[in-house]
Amino acid sequence: MNVRDSEAVSALLEAAGYRHAATEDEADLVIVNSCSVREKAEDKALGKLGLLCATKRERPNRIIGLMGCMAQRLGEAVFRRVPKLDFAVGTRRNGAIPSLVKRVENGERNILEQSSPDEIPDAPEAHEDLGFSAFVTILLGCNRRCSYCIVPDVRGREYSRPAREIIAEISALAKHGVREVTLLGQSVMNYGRMNPVWFDDDPPSAGGFKEPFSRLLEAVSAVPGILRVRFTSGHPSGVTDELVRAMSSLPHICHHLHLPVQSGSDRILKSMRRGYTRAMYLEACNKLYTAMPDFVLTTDVIVGYPTETEAEFEETRSLMYEAKFGNAFIFKYSPRPGTPSAAMEDDVTDAEKCRRDEVLLEDQDRRGQALNEQLVGSIQQVLVEGRSLRNAARWSGRSDGNKIVVFEPTPAVREGTIVPVRIVRAAPQTLYGELV
Repeated sequence: MNVRDSEAVSALLEAAGYRHAATEDEADLVIVNSCSVREKAEDKALGKLGLLCATKRERPNRIIGLMGCMAQRLGEAVFRRVPKLDFAVGTRRNGAIPSLVKRVENGERNILEQSSPDEIPDAPEAHEDLGFSAFVTILLGCNRRCSYCIVPDVRGREYSRPAREIIAEISALAKHGVREVTLLGQSVMNYGRMNPVWFDDDPPSAGGFKEPFSRLLEAVSAVPGILRVRFTSGHPSGVTDELVRAMSSLPHICHHLHLPVQSGSDRILKSMRRGYTRAMYLEACNKLYTAMPDFVLTTDVIVGYPTETEAEFEETRSLMYEAKFGNAFIFKYSPRPGTPSAAMEDDVTDAEKCRRDEVLLEDQDRRGQALNEQLVGSIQQVLVEGRSLRNAARWSGRSDGNKIVVFEPTPAVREGTIVPVRIVRAAPQTLYGELV
């Protein structure tokens, strides 16, 4: 989501007459886009801002700005932390940044722009020329109020963009060569639940879909030129029978979903206010696997949540094997100011959090290796992304299940095309193959 916000602001600045600097050192304007989901993320942003503002001694006209969740959370306090910061812009106010830069150029300093929880975001459709793949925001904010999460405070309440607006944006992207779109929302499958997104004169769903998110998937899948559609992040409550039918029957919808689980313990899940049990989560997984045997699930997990016992951690380990995750992102619990869990004693030591983190990462490597070895000999349809980062002689792309596939190219291979690749070797997070 922050990648998408950064791209939108960059496009707005370019439209206002600014141009990209070749390097950070050459830039006259630098904006740090911040995240508040963990303390470490804020510390890194503050450290970066301090280093950037220190360059004002030699370059007094250099403009340094802050955008995103940390600006929304800290407000005026950020200028006490970083006195030479020129401006700070909270969430949902990206469209204001070009005018704020002009105000700084005219001599103003320490300018703060924040949004209200219900504010409709501005300029979400601004894009740069990104080639064949693009992010498209469909839902902003979050209403779930998980006990550890600060996102509802900094991103505001849920707002679903009108479907016509989204389809128009994706159609324009397709005309400019985009072949893959990823639909973004903090709880993306809640799309359309909190505000109306369809109108009486819209055509009926050809597939008989009633739920707003399934209807949107159908409409996006039908946009000429779009070859693949992904979405993130999911929640088990959104894995309805209709959604499973939509994903399994609509062309171009990828058989992959990022479905954060956070814990495998019912007691911890209840304390986290996640809204489901272990059994409910696994039922959602089984629905997807039953309808689409090639389906790939990825997830997020928090280790060391307050009061998490060793036995409850082991419940998380076992769930991850039952759910057959293709990949997992493991986070050590970090208390965030103002959240319910921050009032609890952070009683799992840092050393124990690190140990649990390492255990789950090692488990995931073994599980990823075993799952990927099952794909050796299969033919995967790969959307070509370009040269491999580790070996320029090879190219890489992603399968429908979002697995990285590395292969030897031919002169005819082009970025943004889908090619068949036979898998000949597997690693925990990467497949290696040859063009068919």
